[in-house]
Amino acid sequence: MFINFTVAGEGRDMVLLHGWGCNANLMKPSAELLSQSYRVWTLDLFGFGKSDEAEITCFEDYIDALHAFIKTNDIKDPILLGHSFGGRVALFYALKYPVTALVLTASAGLRNRLSLEKRFRVFLHKKKILKNKGSIDYQNANEYLKKLLVMSVNADIYNHLKEITIPVCLIWGEKDQQTPLWMGKLMEKQLPNAQLFIFKNEDHFAYYHETERFVYLVLAYLLGVDV
Repeated sequence: MFINFTVAGEGRDMVLLHGWGCNANLMKPSAELLSQSYRVWTLDLFGFGKSDEAEITCFEDYIDALHAFIKTNDIKDPILLGHSFGGRVALFYALKYPVTALVLTASAGLRNRLSLEKRFRVFLHKKKILKNKGSIDYQNANEYLKKLLVMSVNADIYNHLKEITIPVCLIWGEKDQQTPLWMGKLMEKQLPNAQLFIFKNEDHFAYYHETERFVYLVLAYLLGVDV
């Protein structure tokens, strides 16, 4: 299975995991700065960018595929930095395999609260009154990614957050609409060793819009927890 990745820098291993519908390119500005302090691995997740699809029958298979990549490349107890979908992957990975610390920005992993309108639409779909086309992400996905998206959305980390005791740096855009700020606040409350930082007036891609500020904060946090 081909995995498209780059590695740069020296020191402790850090693995960067991009969000849904993206690829490693969006992580490269951060990777360039982080590689001055860490050995940074930037990859296209399975089924995205140039990487092959991993065989999956459940979301855990996707996590195991990432572990196989990490093990093959002799990456030891990495720091995982994940955005959105990549954050969900990082959280579930940390439940099962050794990780030094997590950096999660606009992380997925919690079920979104349904508005009254959305609850009504779900009701109509279930009654087959309204044809279920799914979200925009779902509509734009190929068959593999549709399968992965359904598995991913159904993988709610909430009941397992207290089991993740490693340091977790949470970075959120105040005006994030995809993974709203309440998710970051709830993660901070439930994770035993987490700290939330909020970028005012920023959205779901705060880490990309303010790369230098983001990297400075990540480095300061990791230095503070002495990883």
